[in-house]
Amino acid sequence: MSFHKIFSGLGINDFLSFIGVLLIIYITQYYYKYFTRVNPLPGPLPFPFVGNLPQFMLYKVSTREFFGAYQKKYGDLYEVYLGARRIILSRAEDTDKLLMPSTKSHYMTRLPYMQGLEEIGMMGKGLILNHNLKSWRFNRQFFTQAILSPKFSQEAIVMTNKMFLEMEDYWDRLYLKEEVIKKNKNVLDVASWLSRFTNDVIVALTTGERSYTMAGYFNDQGEEKTDHPPAIVEDSERFVKSLRSHFDSLIMFMFVNPFIRHYIPFFKGKSDESLRNAKFLYDKVDSIIKRRREKIENTPLDKPLPHDMLTSVITANTPRDINYTKTVGGESMDRPMTDLEIRHIMFDTFIGGTDTTANLISFIVYYLAHYPDVKRKVVEEIDRVFQDDKTRPITEKDLNQFKYIDAVIKEVDRVFPVSNMLQRYGTAPDEIAGYKWPSGTMFQVNAISIHKSKDYWEDPETFNPDRWMVEGFEPKKNSFIMFGGGLRVCPGRKLAMIELVALMALIYRKYDFDLVNMEAPLQVKSGIISACTQLLVKVKSRN
Repeated sequence: MSFHKIFSGLGINDFLSFIGVLLIIYITQYYYKYFTRVNPLPGPLPFPFVGNLPQFMLYKVSTREFFGAYQKKYGDLYEVYLGARRIILSRAEDTDKLLMPSTKSHYMTRLPYMQGLEEIGMMGKGLILNHNLKSWRFNRQFFTQAILSPKFSQEAIVMTNKMFLEMEDYWDRLYLKEEVIKKNKNVLDVASWLSRFTNDVIVALTTGERSYTMAGYFNDQGEEKTDHPPAIVEDSERFVKSLRSHFDSLIMFMFVNPFIRHYIPFFKGKSDESLRNAKFLYDKVDSIIKRRREKIENTPLDKPLPHDMLTSVITANTPRDINYTKTVGGESMDRPMTDLEIRHIMFDTFIGGTDTTANLISFIVYYLAHYPDVKRKVVEEIDRVFQDDKTRPITEKDLNQFKYIDAVIKEVDRVFPVSNMLQRYGTAPDEIAGYKWPSGTMFQVNAISIHKSKDYWEDPETFNPDRWMVEGFEPKKNSFIMFGGGLRVCPGRKLAMIELVALMALIYRKYDFDLVNMEAPLQVKSGIISACTQLLVKVKSRN
């Protein structure tokens, strides 16, 4: 007998009663599993279908506030339900196995298969969210080969100098004219400028093509316009805004139940919009890859190619590759990368190299404004290296001399980390934090709590870059995880430090900032990372 015949004889009350019975059965089963779970830890009570999503939304979908509040309430070991059960670890010693730099680790993946990430086209691709270890190893090999090459590092320094000169020109024209200063209108939003600066640098380093988001922002600030064609500027703005929207949408596809995304109006609208945006981005990046392939094919073998990442990964394991690699971890890796693999390598570079750097520099500006003695030491170091030369480009030799700037960067990330959480997925039974866990357990390392724990840091609440200048100082194991740890440590950390040190030195060589409101806290939106939404400062020239 078909379901149609069964339900055709039911009235509306009978149908609703049937649905009610199904809901009761589901809810009963849900809470039976919850109350009989392995190792019941303290944590907020989850709800059927949505887990702890209601509590998450009460904190305005802020991961920083959500996890911080429950760490204070439940301690250093608790659990939440967002998409799946997550064990939250806030002690460095509990992370040893998770961050072990060994191929024998059970925690090589950040997450299991997730239908939501499959839906948005990110599952099993690239590096950051790739759960397929064979694919991850293959991609990592060529990503690392491209990003760690000396020529790429030099290109990063050259591009940082070039883009800073462009931003410097915009700032001088907008904020440092005498009449502007007299009218007290020399106020800029550092966060907005820096996010566009890092976008333009990373797009150029990744694709070899220019991005014009700084130019677009300049055009919006006043009547004066850049010489760049408006269509090119608008195209850059749309691309970067779509990238940010794509990155922000990943939380919903990771944390929100598929039923809710597909059938609850508000979430369905957001989900559909994110999928349309993803298609636009994928088509855009695929067209960039296609153009570069054609350019490479039309370039004679005896002619040099650019040093951008896209060129490097396209030519990997081809006759143009000078670093031919046949094997990785004993597995055959002697084929070129496909366009799909290249697309997601590029996405990871966009995501990892833009907002993380821009936000950390914004946080640094905020802390230096509140700690004038620290800013004075930064400026003194810059002047020693540059010898009061405000115009020459920064070099690789210069970068190695900025020891105090390096300390400031680390200390700012310690007290206000950009990356809030590290996620690891257990692929075998194991003991963590004194409990035996089955295969398939999801763990999250709470970097915010660990970075400010008195168990690992002297005066942890005090902002003190000098702690990093003490000879022989080393943080306790896994107590400072700016770039993650284990085999999943950030492969772009060298590029990030080049950008951070160079940009900080270039900015404070010429400019000084005063916060418009010294009493205001940092304005952040906290998802996978903590992003500075606005930081208003008065800018002045050190000249």
